Amino acid sequence: MLLSITDRGLYCEAGDFFVDPWLPVGRAVITHAHGDHARWGCDAYLGARDGQRVLRTRLGSGATIRFAEYGETIDLNGVHVSLHPAGHILGSAQVRIEHRGEVWAVSGDYKTEPDSTCAPFEPLRCHSFITESTFGLPIYRWSPEAVVLEEIRGWWRTNADNGRASVMFAYALGKAQRVLAGLRDANIGPIYTHGAIERLNRDYRDSGIAIADTIYASELPRGHDFSNGLILAPPSASGSLWLRRFGAISTGFASGWMRIRGARRRRTIDRGFALSDHADWPNLLAAIAATGAERVWVTHGFREPVVRWLLERGVQAEAVTSRWEGEGETELQELAVAGEEIVA
Repeated sequence: MLLSITDRGLYCEAGDFFVDPWLPVGRAVITHAHGDHARWGCDAYLGARDGQRVLRTRLGSGATIRFAEYGETIDLNGVHVSLHPAGHILGSAQVRIEHRGEVWAVSGDYKTEPDSTCAPFEPLRCHSFITESTFGLPIYRWSPEAVVLEEIRGWWRTNADNGRASVMFAYALGKAQRVLAGLRDANIGPIYTHGAIERLNRDYRDSGIAIADTIYASELPRGHDFSNGLILAPPSASGSLWLRRFGAISTGFASGWMRIRGARRRRTIDRGFALSDHADWPNLLAAIAATGAERVWVTHGFREPVVRWLLERGVQAEAVTSRWEGEGETELQELAVAGEEIVA
């Protein structure tokens, strides 16, 4: 087979490269800049040019990174490799790998609903497809983005009318900027940010992505009135001393996990907004079907339900063990993004 699972991750022996390796390797092809996919220490990287700023922030100025345009073919030891939009975050890519007439596609993380912060998902025809299954259960079905954003505006407006600051927890890379893009015309109050998010906001703006104006919260003096504002912070800031400066607050969380009431209770937040950068159950299955793949490897998330669904329809499918195990694995993955450490 063209690809295999090794103790360092997904490996193409013919091309001598890894896709999103778990440990440092010689050559890594990276699907996107989240920390569970772009790891430090590799000798050389290949990534999508769309995401060059966020990938550079993630890997550091000293990393050797080759950036390719979407659809551009790169020859790696006679293996043809190209990157194609995954629709997950800025610069996210699927990896198409072709050798001697055999075509594999590695999805990385993806969503099929378009949003203004990244290139839309592009279906790829292939013989073998490696898919994530983060939300691979029938219960996960998303409302349209516009509906969720209107819910966020309504929550923020109600809090402002009642003199409470609105603290929205969102993953620092991708989700926060998607929220900001959707709130550009909110006209409710100022938007403040945690340092981990503000740093990545600069990368998005420098990449030509239009997002709402923001104010770095920690630059403001003690006693500043935040009562009509929206404060965007990474999940790691929940329960921290950093939150005390905002006075009376209402808390929200933007994540696909908020589709489940129990997840909201465990987080002890006031409101959950099911805004996900991954495909929901029907779109996951539709994306897999669009590949026409004869073989499907399922990884990252609720793997077994997806495998069972595919096997029942005659597709050669199997669950592939990833470095992240258990039903909570993806929450750990998404928390491991660039800049998730507390930067007040």
